[in-house]
Amino acid sequence: MSVQPTCLQMMRMQRVPKGRAEELYRKFLAFEKQFGDREGIEDAIVGKRRFQYEDEVRKNPLNYDSWFDYIRLEENVGNKERTREVYERAIANVPPAEEKRYWQRYIYLWINYALCEELDAQDIERTREVYKECLKLIPHKKFTFAKMWLMAGQFEIRQRNLKAAQQILGNAIGMAPKSKIFKKYIEIELYLGNFDRCRTLYEKYIECQPLIRQRFCGRKEYLQFEIDESEFERTRELYERLLDRTKHLKVWISYAEFEASAGLGGEDSESEEKNNEVGYQEQKMERVRKCRAVFERAFDYFRTSAPELKEERAMLLEEWLNKEVSFGDHGDISLVQKKAPRKVKRKRPIPTEDGSTIAYEEYIDYIFPDEVALAPNLKILEAAYKWKKQKTGDDDE
Repeated sequence: MSVQPTCLQMMRMQRVPKGRAEELYRKFLAFEKQFGDREGIEDAIVGKRRFQYEDEVRKNPLNYDSWFDYIRLEENVGNKERTREVYERAIANVPPAEEKRYWQRYIYLWINYALCEELDAQDIERTREVYKECLKLIPHKKFTFAKMWLMAGQFEIRQRNLKAAQQILGNAIGMAPKSKIFKKYIEIELYLGNFDRCRTLYEKYIECQPLIRQRFCGRKEYLQFEIDESEFERTRELYERLLDRTKHLKVWISYAEFEASAGLGGEDSESEEKNNEVGYQEQKMERVRKCRAVFERAFDYFRTSAPELKEERAMLLEEWLNKEVSFGDHGDISLVQKKAPRKVKRKRPIPTEDGSTIAYEEYIDYIFPDEVALAPNLKILEAAYKWKKQKTGDDDE
């Protein structure tokens, strides 16, 4: 028969000074090995480890790794109440500073606690309370944890409580508008078929992005959503609104690509169009015209409003030319070729810190046909310069 210590005896042993307690545990373990059974030996080992972890968390309650080890021990033992007690003691040790780096390890105590209550204890209400208290504790104005919001929302979805999940994610984008939260919320609403709500979320997503580049990333997803829903007029409106904010080259090219393929729903759709040859050719030509119109607008913008962006204008023409080639019989490469620039190598000085020039660097410049047309005397001036240089050389001889 195993002679096991009672809980009261274990508590008394934990109050004994560390040196004496370790000796008592050692003797107790030796006694169990000699007279006890396997269960008694395991209990003695657990008791010793429990004492060690108690000592560690007492010395440094903010050492979350020690709490994780302690919790893992209790979970392996399988005592749900004792495991819950250690979790509660662990999460009570809130990081002293509102800086995310101090909270990153701490927040996983809450995550593991919630999963333990849901999966091991299967206590749904207590799980819900864990998520609620954690989200209340995080200083969202300073920083947040998208993972915690999403896990709370996904938990409610698993409970088939969609209204609660929407409320949690709605609060999330109100208090912590992070990209991951928006994407997951939109994914849920799309799955439910709430397309108007998806559009509202996309609009909010774009507004919350601080930089133009990030806004374009958000809009790309919104644009793809409308394209997938075959809402081509809405897609055009989005592109026009985007061009009001930025005239970046990528936006123009993306717009033109959309017009070139708008309405192409895959092989089946294209086969249906080809069955009506006349209608198919008309639709294809309409796509070509709309695509070409976007390229024309983009070229005019770079030519008149941003003439200094010569490289961007040249890259636009390259994309346009490739697209005209892809149109086959409907394409017209001469439209682009007559606008193509001539590349020339030039040199520019490299100034030093004191303003003097010690070297030159080569760079590629682009001479567009319309620029030559605006300066009809350019060739005459170049010829005069060459003649003068030659004449000076003859005089020197």
